[in-house]
Amino acid sequence: MEYTQLGRSGLKVSRLVLGTMNFGPQTDEADSHAIMDSALAAGVNYFDTANVYGWGANKGRTEEIIGSWFAQGGGRRDKVVLATKVYGNMAAEDADWPNYDRLSALNIRRAVEASLKRLGTDYIDIYQFHHVDRNTPWEEIWQAIDVLVQQGKILYAGSSNFAGWHIAQANEAAARRGSLGLVSEQCLYNLAKREAEMEVIPSAQHYGLGVIPWSPLNGGLLGGALRKQREGGGARSTGGRSADALKSPQQRDQVQAYEDLCDKHGVDPGDVGLAWLLTRPGVTGPIVGPRVQAQLDSALRAVELKLSQEFLDSLDEIFPGPGPSPESFAW
Repeated sequence: MEYTQLGRSGLKVSRLVLGTMNFGPQTDEADSHAIMDSALAAGVNYFDTANVYGWGANKGRTEEIIGSWFAQGGGRRDKVVLATKVYGNMAAEDADWPNYDRLSALNIRRAVEASLKRLGTDYIDIYQFHHVDRNTPWEEIWQAIDVLVQQGKILYAGSSNFAGWHIAQANEAAARRGSLGLVSEQCLYNLAKREAEMEVIPSAQHYGLGVIPWSPLNGGLLGGALRKQREGGGARSTGGRSADALKSPQQRDQVQAYEDLCDKHGVDPGDVGLAWLLTRPGVTGPIVGPRVQAQLDSALRAVELKLSQEFLDSLDEIFPGPGPSPESFAW
């Protein structure tokens, strides 16, 4: 496994991030534990989750599964860089009650205590804002975060789904307080969705944030979706974002050209999608969210895959980026 610094921080993390969103809803506890064991054995030390994972009546379940894995001992907690998130509503399903979501100081305090309990740990390495809160001032947010850092309950703060100007706004507010500010940004970024290159990634690089792409295969679209469709891979193999994209003749042609290019070079499309992200400026590592062990094994292969400049140029021809901002939409 390769490691790198997380943005400008002193924290060293693996170039693959284990996403746990499927743990609970799609993958039972025993299989989730086995996947985490395999990831750690392979050198993956960066585990990502969120307080709402488990979803609906089961929100919080994913953190509980991670907590029961930590409880098995063997130095698991000490080896893992643990990231979780705050923002989503954690009130009981039958309770329509305020202050159980977003980024108020009250909810941050309430949410971190609940996450620590579910995770069975006394600290969180990276506490991430799952979305921007337009109604809470940054002075309030950073005051709450600074208290948690002083208490030793969290070490770093990160963001997810922020625009470039939100990153600037957050870190300028932190700088005025003498606080470290954000050290990471999770954003939608993959070969088929490159809008983050316009402002989010340049902003993250400017302020020293590590970029953590989520949905690196665009909901399965870049994982051999057309091949699986032809082979009768079932509804799940071309569901969600993948199925919607394949309804477009233009995107279907792009995906076909992509899969043909991968076939020409004898490489798996899913491996290429992850390996491409590892070549991108500012990217720390993509989040991979396996439901089964085979999906983790495939992701681990991608770290070893080196793409030639010729291959990278061909990928740019199939999936051109948006270009820099403002030149992409102005002179």
